[in-house]
Amino acid sequence: MKLIPDAMAQTEQAPTSNAPPPAPSAAPPAPAPSATPAPAGSKGAPTATTGQPNPEAPPVTLPDLIAQIVPVLVVIGIVYLIVLRPQQRAQKEKAKQLGNVRRGDVVVTSSGLIGKVTKSVDDAEFEIEIAPNVRSRMLRSAIVEVRSKGEPVKDQAPSAKS
Repeated sequence: MKLIPDAMAQTEQAPTSNAPPPAPSAAPPAPAPSATPAPAGSKGAPTATTGQPNPEAPPVTLPDLIAQIVPVLVVIGIVYLIVLRPQQRAQKEKAKQLGNVRRGDVVVTSSGLIGKVTKSVDDAEFEIEIAPNVRSRMLRSAIVEVRSKGEPVKDQAPSAKS
């Protein structure tokens, strides 16, 4: 138990002068920063794990910041042009195609059924004829493909030629 009082005595007797310590004749090279923490008593440049900025590092300037951000923005733009924009176009085209399904169109459903649309029940549903006299109600969102467009419905009788 004598170690504790001895350590306390040494800290009390430490010199408190403000004079810098004498410089060594040959300065050792500065250690390279590493990701491993430095021992508790070692002196030197702060490491990456301390979280302190390196005072010897040059400050980040605006051109440096722009040089780092521009490549990221270019990559985002390329991804938008190659991936997202065509996807959005395809979704709009499919929505337009589903909205234009009418009586007489031959459609393929997501379940694999191929049939002719006999009646449009409402905006979300339609009636499909799978086989002669076999009809089923389905959702418009179940349409995968419109194979052929049917003739438009003729509500009016053709006018007589004069």
